Amino acid sequence: MLHWLFDPIASGFIIAYDLDGNAVLITNFDSNKYPLEHWNEDLCLQFLEAAIGKNVSPRILSYRPWVLDRSVAEDYRKGNVFLAGDAAHSFPPTGGLGLNSGLADVHNLAFKVADVLTGVAGDTLLDSYKKERRQVAIVNSRQSVKNGRKIFGLLKALGTAGVHDVTQARRNMMAAINDDERREAIEKGVEDQREHFDNLRLHIGYIYGDTDNPEHASHFEATFAPGARLPHAWLTGALPTKLPQPTVSDLSYVREIDPEEILNKKFSTLDLCGFDAWTLLLPQNGQTSQNLITKIPNLRINAFSLGNDFQVLKSDAGETWISGSGLREGRSILVRPDQHIFGLFKTEPEAEQMIVKLNELYGK
Repeated sequence: MLHWLFDPIASGFIIAYDLDGNAVLITNFDSNKYPLEHWNEDLCLQFLEAAIGKNVSPRILSYRPWVLDRSVAEDYRKGNVFLAGDAAHSFPPTGGLGLNSGLADVHNLAFKVADVLTGVAGDTLLDSYKKERRQVAIVNSRQSVKNGRKIFGLLKALGTAGVHDVTQARRNMMAAINDDERREAIEKGVEDQREHFDNLRLHIGYIYGDTDNPEHASHFEATFAPGARLPHAWLTGALPTKLPQPTVSDLSYVREIDPEEILNKKFSTLDLCGFDAWTLLLPQNGQTSQNLITKIPNLRINAFSLGNDFQVLKSDAGETWISGSGLREGRSILVRPDQHIFGLFKTEPEAEQMIVKLNELYGK
């Protein structure tokens, strides 16, 4: 739970990591007015009281300063040592991108380490970790700084930025809120925070190999492309028996979803991707494609045919998924264990070319 604060004394936000009472106040402060050497619990209590609106007798666990900055490691690997999470990249909490970036680092690396340890792949597979994940960290770190700077724009529109007199700053804010002529600037400042919260493009929309910076973190559209995460669609029925059967999530508490709808939304196309195998999605008559893949030695591949082994739930979203996948038109999709698409092919030459790239990746 995150609460935004605009009071001049404690502008920033409170993040409740534990709804029973463990929370963090992140606030902008004037280091000239409040030098670090003068910080103590009494000063922290003043900030907290201004942020919450009253004294709730909080217990202060810790306090420390930090600067709105970012850093990404130049290298992610040294021999058998790999950097992941905060060891590989450090950026502000504006946007909540740090934890998810770290999880995705390990998600990318895990199957590669496993395949090298079992002798399926050569050591060169491990070099692809930095090539894929470092660019994602650069994009996410830039977005975090961008989010933080845009907060200042909103404070400026409210008339509190750079005003040292607290009483005057509060007057400015109330006047701005009630001024129709200034409302447009405030609304723009609010809209500029959309990327701060709605940033699915960065969390699951990244495409390995793509070096472009997204124009807007909120503009996400699932795509079937090499390097992209396999798009989600709901499946009907059970998963193929060769796959581990995951525990179905309990969505009964979500009042916005009809109970009958919940029964039809148990498994995703992403559940077709086993964590210890590559996945080949085939059209209904995809035997030729399956035979070509057998040319790849020692690589475990689960092959599933649309209509025979799995069926997408009939809906507008399901139709969009099938249309985008190209499975109905005879295209096949090879997906890595981390749910990212390695290649798409329809003809034998396309398949042969993809196999060459796969062998290069695995050092064969």
